[in-house]
Amino acid sequence: MTNRIFITGIGTGVGKTITSACITESLQADYWKPIQTGLTEGTDTDTIKKLLTNPISKCHKEAYRLLEPASPHLAARLENITINVKRIKEIADTYQPANRPLIIEGAGGLMVPITETTFTIDLIQQLKAQVIIVAGNYLGSINHSLLTAKALQQAQIPVLGWVFSGETHSNEDEVVAWSGFPKLGRIPQTSLIDKAFVKEQAEKLSLQLK
Repeated sequence: MTNRIFITGIGTGVGKTITSACITESLQADYWKPIQTGLTEGTDTDTIKKLLTNPISKCHKEAYRLLEPASPHLAARLENITINVKRIKEIADTYQPANRPLIIEGAGGLMVPITETTFTIDLIQQLKAQVIIVAGNYLGSINHSLLTAKALQQAQIPVLGWVFSGETHSNEDEVVAWSGFPKLGRIPQTSLIDKAFVKEQAEKLSLQLK
């Protein structure tokens, strides 16, 4: 098993980037987002760089940077770009630290299309990564959480566990029990996300992650 952790979410906007920052900080890992869409709104890589305090982590350049805030396959189509999954795998090998994890942040959830024939869950398998699932709390989140868990189980992808993000979930323990995946922690709702907040959350996550 390669030393790679893929951060996926049960949907869009559930806190993957902040979770990625906290996990990267906690493990002093490297960070990489292979495909960035919505480029006009800034990049998740830039956000991560601003939030890390440890001197070891590196944030690597994206394989694809696309303008449209849409699924990678659609954003690429609009720019007449072909996303090459083999190229992503090759870049992952060059970015992989020798003795530290590589944190890989996905776009949206597992069934987001990367190309016309490849979905995020397929990319995770090809990268031979373990998964951390980020879950938010909203109407329908139980369904999205358990569908995500079921898809990973059926694909036999190793899952490290859940990180819950945002408002407190009354259903966290039930999602953990129903899925069979452990709870790694939760990142609380805050009005200020800065280096101090990420460092504090990273320290809380460190025991479960290590």
